[in-house]
Amino acid sequence: MTKKNLLFLIIIFVFAVFSKTSAQQKQNTNPLKPKLVVGIVIDQMRWDFLYRYADRYDNNGGFNRLLNQGFSCDNTMIPYTPTYTACGHTCVYTGTVPAIHGITGNNWWDNILQKNVYCTEDKSVQSVGTENSSGEMSPRNMLTTTITDELRLATNFKSKVIGIALKDRGAILPAGHSANAAYWYDGKTGNFVTSSYYMKELPEWVKTFNNKKLVDQYYTQGWNTLFPIDLYKESTADEENYEGKPFGNNQTKFPYNFSSFIGKDYSKISTTPYGNTFTFNMAKAAIEGEKLGTTNNTTDFLAISFSSTDYVGHNFGPNSIETEDTYLRLDKELGDFITYLDKKYGKNNYLLFLTADHGVAHVPGFMQEHKLPAGTMDESTITKALNEKLKE
Repeated sequence: MTKKNLLFLIIIFVFAVFSKTSAQQKQNTNPLKPKLVVGIVIDQMRWDFLYRYADRYDNNGGFNRLLNQGFSCDNTMIPYTPTYTACGHTCVYTGTVPAIHGITGNNWWDNILQKNVYCTEDKSVQSVGTENSSGEMSPRNMLTTTITDELRLATNFKSKVIGIALKDRGAILPAGHSANAAYWYDGKTGNFVTSSYYMKELPEWVKTFNNKKLVDQYYTQGWNTLFPIDLYKESTADEENYEGKPFGNNQTKFPYNFSSFIGKDYSKISTTPYGNTFTFNMAKAAIEGEKLGTTNNTTDFLAISFSSTDYVGHNFGPNSIETEDTYLRLDKELGDFITYLDKKYGKNNYLLFLTADHGVAHVPGFMQEHKLPAGTMDESTITKALNEKLKE
């Protein structure tokens, strides 16, 4: 991280803490030292989702509370490319761009190794919490420090930093190199896992959390719309031929039944709003299990990324009822989480920010349906043609 970028992040941090009314400051004996910083990244959340569903968001929901009681930094972005999950999360937490921090995609071609590399892959570490390879991950491919690393440095490593997400890259990269832990979801076992980069064995609180088998409980509920489906005026019809079928060919519209996945296929939860519910519950378990913000008289950091918005968006599109319902549910759960933090630490004793790693374009099929210029390409056909030309 360059000095310029670090100074920029520190200025934002200090401004966010100092920008309170005098009455609020009196409630916190040291406004420069929040007990906990909670960084939230909503994967694939377009900026207009804040306003598109505004009349449907709950008054006590997360988005209205953040907009009305917090600070909205409009037109604030890092002009990076490519706009993938790994790059976006790293840009947010380092303050720099892929050419500097080294995370140039979710995957990239390594000219030295002469192979494709996954952003967080690390074959020098072992999986912890699972017997498969999903835990063979670390932040070693990231070339710069993060704001979470700088917090650890500033407190002589007394501050605790924890990263949590369904996606490994959404947990690992924001947490930084020196994090106490990062936990991500293993869709084969239904558990949160980590790697030997952080520890040799899962803490007891993580084992306890995994043993609850919450995913099976979510599956039993199925997925129907939170409100009557005819109220979803900001979306397309319930069933469009360009939408994906992540739950099987026989399930193409609401309500979705997940009973056949119970105890068998734990990966499907990621493409439902319950993936966000699961992440919130894991975040609370981390706060309690690690006693974040309550020890050492230092500021701790919890970096959370919500991945299900991205999975739902990719499968159904940004104009789908599935996406609208996911955000309406997320709004309620975010509001509940903020209330939990208020009770846990007291108002003004923690700092929370929310942003996105990237947005999303309209589905080409949706655009064509409305006579807008769009189309798709067959990557394999193009690759084959290019290879033939290269051989010539």
